[in-house]
Amino acid sequence: MTLTKEEQAMLDGEYGKAVQQSMKVLVTLGKIYGAERMIKITNVHSPGVSYRVTGDSGLNYVKEASRDAVFKIPMTLNAIGIDYQDWKKIGFPEDFSQKQIELSEAYRKMGAIEVNSCTPYLAGNFPRFGEHIAWGESSAIVFANSVLGARTNREGGPTALAAALTGCVPECGLHLDKNRRGTHLIKVEKQPVTDKDYAVLGYFAGKLAGKDVPVLEGVHNCPSIENFKTLGAAMASSGAVALYHIIGHTPEAPDKNSVIDDSIKPVVFGPKEYDEVCAKFELSGPIDFVVIGCPHVSIIEMRDIARLLEGKKLKSGLWVCIARSVKNLADTMGYSKIIIDAGGEIICDTCPVLCCTLTQRNYKTVATNSGKMAHYAPGLWNLQPVLLNLDECIRAGIAGKWEA
Repeated sequence: MTLTKEEQAMLDGEYGKAVQQSMKVLVTLGKIYGAERMIKITNVHSPGVSYRVTGDSGLNYVKEASRDAVFKIPMTLNAIGIDYQDWKKIGFPEDFSQKQIELSEAYRKMGAIEVNSCTPYLAGNFPRFGEHIAWGESSAIVFANSVLGARTNREGGPTALAAALTGCVPECGLHLDKNRRGTHLIKVEKQPVTDKDYAVLGYFAGKLAGKDVPVLEGVHNCPSIENFKTLGAAMASSGAVALYHIIGHTPEAPDKNSVIDDSIKPVVFGPKEYDEVCAKFELSGPIDFVVIGCPHVSIIEMRDIARLLEGKKLKSGLWVCIARSVKNLADTMGYSKIIIDAGGEIICDTCPVLCCTLTQRNYKTVATNSGKMAHYAPGLWNLQPVLLNLDECIRAGIAGKWEA
């Protein structure tokens, strides 16, 4: 690889041990993926911030780096393993929580911005079209690439840390035009309308494309931010999609020829395919738990949940997972009080995929509008999921059951 004078100085140790180790990691990756040079990036979103994921080895590595290094560019933090302010009240184990606090403090010492959210674009980290970034967290990566038109590969905790300390990444993967073209064409005949519809379409597309680039053709209406969030999270869970295009609706896809070759034959997504995905996530009977906010909810979703719960009482447990900055606005608007008065819990900074407390509650079933949560619930928590619309989730929580 060809390095600039500054990059070579980092590799030679002139900027300290942590920066040197980081540059070694990035150069090695660059050689593996055939990169000819590094490129400058403008910001990082780090996924390596939950103690449940990093364990002691990751904690010790970050603490060591924090002794003599600061981030060269802005870094926001993904969801962590606890609600930072209310972990005792919610019931997170003390030993786990103290380790998580140590990890968060080490990142803060280096200059990290603690949005503690899987939706950093809802909390101020909103890169522009064509901007090169280094993001982790599968749902955030696919949103940045697809909806915003920024450019990032799938960064893990160590590479995100290295990118923030050096301000660069290897020029490879989705940073290059040639790798952003579509590989699978999906002709959408079953039009998505609800949040469940977008989750089902995303789940189908992710299963089909794997780690490649699906292109959706025939979507009539432009999705909302919340629709895009749900769609991409499902794709990144059932597959490993980091970029998709919707012809006419995402910034790199003004028309079909811009993103995919004519030689690629379409696969139909119609009522039959929709029903086949839904069949994976069906159940009837008691609902112990409802989860909204995987990825974290927007203020619009908080408004909708509050409207559905106003004057009602829940029979099931309810978690609404949210970035703290968005919750502060929800508090001001009165949405939080309505949800809490109905018996729900508003969980900041974390989500069920990254925390460690659900096993203590003996839940057996979960209703969710998230394809990501429905996908991971059986393996992570031994919860039987049902995938529903937002209003159906709240109705199931109020009734304590769901009848298909």
